[in-house]
Amino acid sequence: MIQVKKIINSLPVRLLLALIIGIACGLYANEAVIQVVLTLQNLFSAIIMFSIPLIIIGFIAPSITKLGSNASHLLGIALLLAYLSSIGASFFAVISGYTILPHLNITSDAGAHQALPELLFDLKIPPVMSVMSALVFSILIGLAAVWKRAEKIIAALDEFQGIVLLIVTKVIIPILPFFIACTFCTLSYEGVIINQFPVFLKVILIVIAGHILWISLLYTLSGLYARKNPLRVLKHYGPAYLTAVGTMSSAATLPVALSCARKSDILRRDMIDFGIPLFANIHLCGSVLTETFFVMTVSQVLYGALPSLTSMVLFCLLLGIFAIGAPGVPGGTVMASLGLIVSVLGFNDAGTALMLTIFALQDSFGTACNVTTDGALTLFLSEYSNRLK
Repeated sequence: MIQVKKIINSLPVRLLLALIIGIACGLYANEAVIQVVLTLQNLFSAIIMFSIPLIIIGFIAPSITKLGSNASHLLGIALLLAYLSSIGASFFAVISGYTILPHLNITSDAGAHQALPELLFDLKIPPVMSVMSALVFSILIGLAAVWKRAEKIIAALDEFQGIVLLIVTKVIIPILPFFIACTFCTLSYEGVIINQFPVFLKVILIVIAGHILWISLLYTLSGLYARKNPLRVLKHYGPAYLTAVGTMSSAATLPVALSCARKSDILRRDMIDFGIPLFANIHLCGSVLTETFFVMTVSQVLYGALPSLTSMVLFCLLLGIFAIGAPGVPGGTVMASLGLIVSVLGFNDAGTALMLTIFALQDSFGTACNVTTDGALTLFLSEYSNRLK
């Protein structure tokens, strides 16, 4: 009974229920009801978008100070490995998207919509700064605090991170199901998305296959670099993978991941204790791969075309940075990068809501990919440390 209640209260289930309820209501709602729904949707969207710069500052700046306080040569290598893995997964998704999506017969619904009524009121809640300003501010303030060894600022940033995490967990995540329900209610009323839902089921399966390929690639590369059989690490990661699927959290899976890594006879113990907890916070290749493929799919469905190559290249390079500082909560990667989705790719409320929904529905598999590939990067670190001697 407890397990059933836990499943029902999980974010993916709540978002799925919100999606279903929203679609059902949109099919039968009249113009007056949709006017109220649109107004609520606009309000929820304003709150979420207001929080994006706070999330960026709250997680990227403290992450830099924490990494800087333990700065070492190996730390720089670990950061480089995590970033290269994330943007590599993102570019892999881009290539896959341009290759696969045109053959899925996705028909855009753009221009074939029922007109929406005007809002009852439009409450403006502008963000305190733009997304790019928040990113640059986070990097500069984090680096300057480390260089200055400003302990009070570092402590304040750490406390601010805790405050922002509470905003995410106590405000943003609870209103997401309502935002999703309102958005899909309007999409259903307009006549959008219902015919495209089977496409998203196919896309989720494609993304999971992409996770498997990326796990295989990273372990193959790490094995070649270390000149050792990577299966001596990967074969122990079954419990960690299943735990990540169930918890959707790298942090919650960390004790199991450490236990699995320590069973390997080719990973150095000191590198396990250093690498596994670090990568659990900065290495999100599975989530990045998922988000990249999904933004291309949503763009094709809602806007009738895939994003331009230049936009996707910029998106991938910046997404790798955002992933390093993303909050460790379900859907944290896509929530931290919502500003990128809006500013770089030009998504509107419908696009961001759809991204949040389909991302959350498979977030457990992305987290499992993140956790499992941490073992491959730790194998890189172990061999690199051996060669430094």
